[in-house]
Amino acid sequence: MNQIWHGDNLDALRRMDPESAALIYVDPPFNTGKRQARQRIRVVQDTEGDRRGFGGRRYRTERVTGENDEGYPDRFDDFLGFLRPRMEEARRVLTPFGSLFFHIDYREVHYCKIMLDEIFGRECFQNEIIWAYDYGARSTRRWPAKHDNILWYTRHPERYTFHLSECDRIPYMAPGLVGAEKAARGKTPTDVWWHTIVSPTGKEKTGYATQKPLGILERIVRVHSNPGEMVLDFFAGSGTIGEAASRNGREFCMIDESAEAIAVMEKRLGIRAKSV
Repeated sequence: MNQIWHGDNLDALRRMDPESAALIYVDPPFNTGKRQARQRIRVVQDTEGDRRGFGGRRYRTERVTGENDEGYPDRFDDFLGFLRPRMEEARRVLTPFGSLFFHIDYREVHYCKIMLDEIFGRECFQNEIIWAYDYGARSTRRWPAKHDNILWYTRHPERYTFHLSECDRIPYMAPGLVGAEKAARGKTPTDVWWHTIVSPTGKEKTGYATQKPLGILERIVRVHSNPGEMVLDFFAGSGTIGEAASRNGREFCMIDESAEAIAVMEKRLGIRAKSV
């Protein structure tokens, strides 16, 4: 059954049956040292404003605060100490042909990979996927960071679910070099996935601070699981992997301790949460 669990994810994982999840995707806190919170803005016409609109009119950006903007503190004194027992439980609940996708960024990816190599075995590391996007501020003191890292591990080094034929196809960068037929068909992605972030004004936006795009997670679900299997996310946030699973005939179990995340998922996925 599809489920949303509200509570500490370590307690929830310890209650799960071994080898019960065919696919695990986790997007844990990134240990940025900042508070992650929903950003809401409005624009006001101002001749000295920071934005230009239709007809050359200028507008000033103002942040709108509200009672639901609390977010969560993204700072850990011992980040790996927090993650390790949860990743050990993740391996325990993963099915023999299952995969773990661990979503992080440049700050901690190197340390997390060493930890996951120790838990899963280096031979079970399959790919580091780079999700590249082009949005947001641009530093003038260093190259702007515009990508996240997704580490793919499997329970077994050689036997795992991988349906490349189920993957969406992307345009060729130089279609004139491959011919009309191949250009029309497109190509399968590599380990660099170009995909926009969730638009701040788009229909997909839930308002949750760290929401990830549905297109990225649907690709993972379709290629790395089978219809009817269970998909697990124990840092579920806005529940995007749950929607991706539901759209593609999979079951899901979403776990989060944030009341804000639970409220977003209940509305998005249409089921009531249970307390762990």
